[in-house]
Amino acid sequence: MDAVLLMVIVFVGYILAYKVYGKFLSQKVFNLSDKVKTPAVEMEDGIDYVPTKKGIIFGHHFTSIAGTGPIVGPAIGVIWGWLPAIIWVLVGTIVMGAVHDFGALVISLRNQGKSISEVTGNLINKRTRSIFFVIVLLELWIVIAIFGLVIAVIFSMYPQSVFPVWMQLPIAMILGYFIYKKGASVNVATASAVIAMYITVVLGTVIPISLPVIGSMGPTGTWTIILLIYAFIASTLPVTTLLQPRDYINAWQLMVAMILMVLGVFASAFTGNLQIVAPAVQFHPEGAPSMWPFLFITIACGAISGFHALVASGTSAKQVKQETDAVAVGYGGMIMEGTLATLVIIAVTAGIGMAYQTKDAGVLTGAAAWTQHYSSWAASAGLGSKVGAFVIGSANMIAVLGVPKAVAVVIMGVFVASFAGTTLDTATRLQRYVIQELAGDFKIGFLKGKYAATAFAVITALILAFYNGANGKGALTLWPLFGAVNQTLAGLTLIVLTVYLKGKGGAKYLLTAIPAVFMMIMTIWALFINEANFIGTGNVLLLVVNAIVIIIALWIVFEGVGALSKTKEV
Repeated sequence: MDAVLLMVIVFVGYILAYKVYGKFLSQKVFNLSDKVKTPAVEMEDGIDYVPTKKGIIFGHHFTSIAGTGPIVGPAIGVIWGWLPAIIWVLVGTIVMGAVHDFGALVISLRNQGKSISEVTGNLINKRTRSIFFVIVLLELWIVIAIFGLVIAVIFSMYPQSVFPVWMQLPIAMILGYFIYKKGASVNVATASAVIAMYITVVLGTVIPISLPVIGSMGPTGTWTIILLIYAFIASTLPVTTLLQPRDYINAWQLMVAMILMVLGVFASAFTGNLQIVAPAVQFHPEGAPSMWPFLFITIACGAISGFHALVASGTSAKQVKQETDAVAVGYGGMIMEGTLATLVIIAVTAGIGMAYQTKDAGVLTGAAAWTQHYSSWAASAGLGSKVGAFVIGSANMIAVLGVPKAVAVVIMGVFVASFAGTTLDTATRLQRYVIQELAGDFKIGFLKGKYAATAFAVITALILAFYNGANGKGALTLWPLFGAVNQTLAGLTLIVLTVYLKGKGGAKYLLTAIPAVFMMIMTIWALFINEANFIGTGNVLLLVVNAIVIIIALWIVFEGVGALSKTKEV
């Protein structure tokens, strides 16, 4: 299959979907109107509720939902073949993921910017709201610990990325200061910030930074601690101080990286050196679980992800200035993530075949390169392996443009680490909101404050990260559950949206009901398979946590169906 043709077909599909389906959802399904005051305007406080220009909030939202999800998921999901991976990414994004994200944003906008858990209580019942909170807490707990580890691993793999990633912080804060405090031109300030950011990328190639072993703690553990301290600070600052401007310039970084990748695809194809070398379909890869249902669990971000509902209803809904901006932010943000996932698939199925350095210093090309990296589920499933496949494939394509291979590797390493960082601090802020809401419900006074709630979020993630040793990789124990938990949350969000739309009359609710049924079947199916595996291996922790998730999923499905049958059109 020609990589250029595949890319063009998918991109055209996304553009048409945004122009046609996104507009239909906005005008005919959710009936957006700028006459309605958004929570950001009505409840403006300068800290969390901040009316924001569409372009800036799009950057924040997109970089927060993306993280490394649309990279690592597709990078492992292609083991079943590039065809099922690209079909799921394309169709999932258009009719499931983008609808899910857009809908979660809209119903939060119409409920004072409250979280999807709080909205669940309003639409179904308080009991369902409480158990929804449990799965949200579990997901964010894993996300915070895991994404701290993701960045730590990237820093260890690509020490050249350390300097530019940390330099993004002062660059972002200076950008925010000049835009919000000095009224500087957004275009001039943005151009200056992006140029400064890429100067640090070039500098990073000559000043790699590595941490030494400290006692029994290796570099990964040390980085994890540093990153969680950063997450505490970043998530308690006003959004305009660091979160918004950092996410905004990261969005530009994404645009530059994606443009380089797209140009690299065309240039590589022009030289005749870019063909998809992975098999179209591979039903039984060595050691891999069944494609059904695990393809739909493995590739989450890039198709549909429950975490996105937490971002949409957690931080983004508090910053959207007018309702009609929600189309670009919610639906458009997910379309952009699907675009990234598509480029990832091309990078790891075609770009990797241009040149692959083996451990014995040999270089493989073509199908041999892909087979070497994806020889089995175990070989391709590691965190470093997922990131490495993407960085190698992307750098190969970008290098064709004349960019030095070493610089291309740093560009992509910084890209992955930066996106993981935006997810880390956003997830910490979201966990703080959840803890504060629960503290109010259960009258736990000291956890109502933002510092105490954030400290609780960070410390519990730190405990998970270090519970099995000083390497900071404790969260990997629960990683096998993350995909199923995340997709369960997506299905449950779609159920809430279905109840909401059912009350609006007509058959609109079918647009979320059908995806909800599909996602709940896939995720509950995967959860039961996982449970059988955990019982077989005797892993008590995973067995218990997975069982809790199964109970929550079935419970909310039952409550949702009950609420749906009782909902009257208004």
